[in-house]
Amino acid sequence: MSAVDHTVDRSAEPVLFDVRDSGVAVVTLNRPDRMNAWGGGLAQAFYRSIDRAEADPDVRVIVLTGNGRAFCAGADMGDLDSISGASDSGDTDVTELVGERHPHFLTQLRKPLIAAVNGACAGIGLTHALMCDVRFAAAGAKFTTAFARRGLIAEYGISWILPRIVGWGAAHDLLLSGRTFYAEEAKTLGLVNDVVAPDELMAHTLAYAEDMARNCAPSSLAVIKQQIYRDALRNVPEASAEAETLMHESMLRPDFIEGITAFFEKRPPSFPPLSTQEETP
Repeated sequence: MSAVDHTVDRSAEPVLFDVRDSGVAVVTLNRPDRMNAWGGGLAQAFYRSIDRAEADPDVRVIVLTGNGRAFCAGADMGDLDSISGASDSGDTDVTELVGERHPHFLTQLRKPLIAAVNGACAGIGLTHALMCDVRFAAAGAKFTTAFARRGLIAEYGISWILPRIVGWGAAHDLLLSGRTFYAEEAKTLGLVNDVVAPDELMAHTLAYAEDMARNCAPSSLAVIKQQIYRDALRNVPEASAEAETLMHESMLRPDFIEGITAFFEKRPPSFPPLSTQEETP
């Protein structure tokens, strides 16, 4: 881990941020007494942490997790009470709870984002987890969309991302029933990539993230991530045509030479960090 001032009490901070020497930033939702419910200043602190990781050239991969027995159990019910009261007077502002960014902003980052789902993952917490690029879960972790059981709708892009991850039929089931399901079923559905023992979750996730940070070119990760999400809205000829253009551009970058040279020299590659000025198409 990078140096941390242990004289500062960070227990009251709604989100913790740490950068490891391996180039992996760990963002931890830190309201364990509220099961990391989305509220209480968490949204703004979360955005600041993600922006910090995105801007830091030493960070190559981001890991998102929760402190305590939950990843994020959904919207803070106390804050929902105040919204419900405001709705009676016709003065509802859900933005005050959700924050100014919709969860899909995570798909627009240039750096890979990996969720380590350590416990309960519901509602807007599930939406954020789905907007991460890779997901690992602790055995026994509970999941639910919950919206239909709260008189709500499929919020903030979950109706777009969930069918693309688990398929049309499973998405209908999970969204319309609002039922609770566990990490083991989530893996069967393809919602999470792997399920591991709770006490092994972070070690497993960090090992995966650190391998990516060590061996993958940041420029390639940035472009590939954009391709995946953009191509979801394109047909195959359009996706293939752009991929050809992007391939030619990648072969002009020094990362390509380094990747090929490292392969033939049988050594780990030494890719430069992603420049803060470098734009992905």
